[in-house]
Amino acid sequence: MAQPVSDADFESQVLKADVPVVMDFWAPWCGPCKSMLPVVEELTAEYGDKVKFVKMNVDENIDIPSKFEVMSIPTFIIFKNGEAKRTFIGAKSKEDMKNEIELAIAA
Repeated sequence: MAQPVSDADFESQVLKADVPVVMDFWAPWCGPCKSMLPVVEELTAEYGDKVKFVKMNVDENIDIPSKFEVMSIPTFIIFKNGEAKRTFIGAKSKEDMKNEIELAIAA
């Protein structure tokens, strides 16, 4: 399951992570966000320790979503070595998510 992160622990949990991080910006009232939960859980299990999956509730955290110009949710940003490598918006298939992750890891 994706680990919740906040504005306060974003740097330590995401930017300083020693593996690539897939960050899911979401809100509890967002239908497409809810539809992505099983996809993210499957990918979390598949990638294991090779990729970290985290999520940030945009209703409870303002600074980080604003910094990365998150305007629509779900928004996914893949970080590697403390840098945002890829950003994509909206619900995606598991295959599309895997492709995005693989492209970011290879970058």
